[in-house]
Amino acid sequence: MKVNEIRGLNAGELGEKLASLKEELFNLRFQHATGQLENPMRIKEVKKSIARIKTVQREMEGQAVYSAK
Repeated sequence: MKVNEIRGLNAGELGEKLASLKEELFNLRFQHATGQLENPMRIKEVKKSIARIKTVQREMEGQAVYSAK
């Protein structure tokens, strides 16, 4: 998921997307442990997407605090 796409989402959508990516990461790790994972690079992609979402969420929190002053 690209950063521009992530920035277009609101806080609720970001939370939902984050939850779904965490669930996907869990399933990918499970598949990897059982030897059923076809594309191991998908784990890396999902981790990066999670980090991007968390970064954007943190930026939103900072903007909210800054604009409240």
